Amino acid sequence: MPHFITYFLLFSTFAISCSCFNPKNLNVSKSQLDSDWSLAGATWYGNSNGAGSDGGACGYTSSVEQPPFSSLVTAGGPSLFKSGKGCGACYEVKCTENAACSGNPVTVVITDECPGCVSESTHFDMSGTSFGAMAVSGKANQLRDDGVLNIQYRRVECKYPGVSLTFHVDSGSNPNYFATLIEYEGGEGVVSSAELKQALDSDSWLPMQESWGAVWKLDDAFGLKAPFSLKLTDDSGKTLVANNVIPAGWQPGNTYRSAVGNFV
Repeated sequence: MPHFITYFLLFSTFAISCSCFNPKNLNVSKSQLDSDWSLAGATWYGNSNGAGSDGGACGYTSSVEQPPFSSLVTAGGPSLFKSGKGCGACYEVKCTENAACSGNPVTVVITDECPGCVSESTHFDMSGTSFGAMAVSGKANQLRDDGVLNIQYRRVECKYPGVSLTFHVDSGSNPNYFATLIEYEGGEGVVSSAELKQALDSDSWLPMQESWGAVWKLDDAFGLKAPFSLKLTDDSGKTLVANNVIPAGWQPGNTYRSAVGNFV
């Protein structure tokens, strides 16, 4: 669809523009690592108190600046972004080597891609807000001035209390083509597959295709009949079913929410 090609090029531009510095060697010894933490490199991009880019390669647009993300987001190198499969994953990150580091963990969400961040096997190109959040109170600018850090990270569950699982229907959707951006899924936070079931009397789940980032799509030449239920599977094999979340009479460009938010 031309609509998606336009967005893909736009967000690819965001992703390529990320400011990946030449990082230091990851010289923290394994004995210095806390148990269940791993080593990574970290840089930051965008405004010092911003969200990096406006949504980036995952397609979350301006929501990256708003609660629950609140600019605590990051672009990921290839091993984190995973060609879009890493969108929405949550990680705790912390730094200890710099005098301005607090050593306290900060939770960040993968919302963008940094394809050039390959100097280490794992690299976080963080928003200015999330990078500064790793600092001792009052020393965020000092930490950002250093620009490049060795950090520790670990995967954690995503928790969005009081926030509904959200489906933003793409404005190019029509009765034969349905596409939606999926956002704020709890637990693993990552959608590895999505399926759609049509109106109430249907028992068949139709596999959707990953379009780009966190957007999933389905083409049907015979026309799709709402309401739609959506079944999501995360990268650990757990599932989540949002029954009839897209109502009859749905409109392109609208946002629909489900009270179901966690994979089981």
